Amino acid sequence: MSYRICGLPAEQFAHLFSLSAEELAGRGVVRVIADGGSGYPCRISLTDAEPGQAVLLTHYEHHPVDSPFRSSYAIYVREGETMYDEIDRIPEQLRKRLLSVRAFDRRSMLLDADVIDGPELEGAIARFLSQARVSYLHVHYAKPGCYAARIERA
Repeated sequence: MSYRICGLPAEQFAHLFSLSAEELAGRGVVRVIADGGSGYPCRISLTDAEPGQAVLLTHYEHHPVDSPFRSSYAIYVREGETMYDEIDRIPEQLRKRLLSVRAFDRRSMLLDADVIDGPELEGAIARFLSQARVSYLHVHYAKPGCYAARIERA
């Protein structure tokens, strides 16, 4: 079964990159310089920031639905990135982390979930999307709990 993985649209965050530290702070956003660890995953491009690159740490409502599963959390975004939107292709960023995969129905109600190692993501996608009631998946980084990407049938 074909699937599509999507990052976040860059235009949602474009207005933030030109703001001063004080203006960002007023919006609850922090500019951070990546230090070489793997803790700076851009949710637009689904790539990791290189050491020395600036990223913005911001609050984001990744599941703005009318259900008890409405959800938001902190995410990183990087300036100049293009939204990841690929069919049947998993970005390296997801392959190298411990993930939580959550399956939702068309009413945005949670049907199933699992914690997996990144290399197991393709199997989890196939398993969840083979269920007729599953409408889409959300992938989160399991340790910090933050949103990573949306997956749906292609």
